Amino acid sequence: MPLPDTMFCAQQIHIPPELPDILKQFTKAAIRTQPADVLQWSAGYFSALSRGDPLPVKDRIEMPVATQKTDTGLTQGLLKVLHKQCSHKRYVELADLEEKWKNLCLPVENFRALLQLDPCKDKIEWIKFLALGCSMLGGSLNSSMKHLCEILTADPEGGPARIPFETFSYVYRYLSKLDSDILQGDTETYLATLKDTLESRKNGMIGLADFFILKRKV
Repeated sequence: MPLPDTMFCAQQIHIPPELPDILKQFTKAAIRTQPADVLQWSAGYFSALSRGDPLPVKDRIEMPVATQKTDTGLTQGLLKVLHKQCSHKRYVELADLEEKWKNLCLPVENFRALLQLDPCKDKIEWIKFLALGCSMLGGSLNSSMKHLCEILTADPEGGPARIPFETFSYVYRYLSKLDSDILQGDTETYLATLKDTLESRKNGMIGLADFFILKRKV
């Protein structure tokens, strides 16, 4: 192939001054997130960056814990990314949520299977979708609530993972109703006992220690 008539030297090529930092931050984000499809994730990354939206980036690298037979692709870290992207709205459009799901390289069939647990038409309350995602991770109500606390808490990693009791009870009731093996009366008894235990506190927060200690008592 013949060389072009015009040759450019380094002095003739303009490099935007912000480009090196953008590429550096992008590379760090890709390393932390470890996307299964770099091109798909990159499209979502730069699209969010151009709009000034929260980026599809994990806080830290997650070690793989699932086997190929059980791996849905979803992790607590990815759910936390979705929470950062969606929690500013009470309700999220399913089309927008599906796009964010795809940009995290998660299987679309798992997204649709998740919605079948509580079918809706065009939008879903974000906290309910987050709860459904936690149930996919957890496999049991206790594990689902543990994931929820760790995603929603403002406590540092490894801390008590406290969240408001109102949020905890709302999600606990929601997931309990979706489980035919759990009686509504048992749910209300448990939440009432938990509320009594927390009444001495002024902040109305529940942490993992409170939750699991009380679960052993009731």
